[in-house]
Amino acid sequence: MAVRDACPCGTGQPYPRCCGRWHAGEAAPDAAALMRSRYSAYVLKLRDHLLASWHPSTRPGVDALPLDEAPDARTTWLGLDVKQHVATGEHRAEVEFVARYRVGGGSAVRMVERSRFVREDGRWYYVDGDLR
Repeated sequence: MAVRDACPCGTGQPYPRCCGRWHAGEAAPDAAALMRSRYSAYVLKLRDHLLASWHPSTRPGVDALPLDEAPDARTTWLGLDVKQHVATGEHRAEVEFVARYRVGGGSAVRMVERSRFVREDGRWYYVDGDLR
């Protein structure tokens, strides 16, 4: 991704000043930033970031996270809208978002999720979420 390209998460900021920092290993400042970085990681197929930012208690195996799809089933991410970010405790938060995507030549799909995050040792981790 070019330095001037806007970040896939939709903030309008250049990728290096937005999710690029979290993808490079810097700790996200809050759960919403981590959630945006995870969306961008799906767009950019950054499996390592997705796994590293997933809490070990719920993290799937590498094989359970398919990002290299066949061309006719390729996921195209269309956008992200963060609806709400709520601290639910000193080291816990929830983020509600809508992610839009299309698989292959199919119709666009809206995925609405309320995700739970936890902060441990200064880093935020995705725990799980409820699809709505």
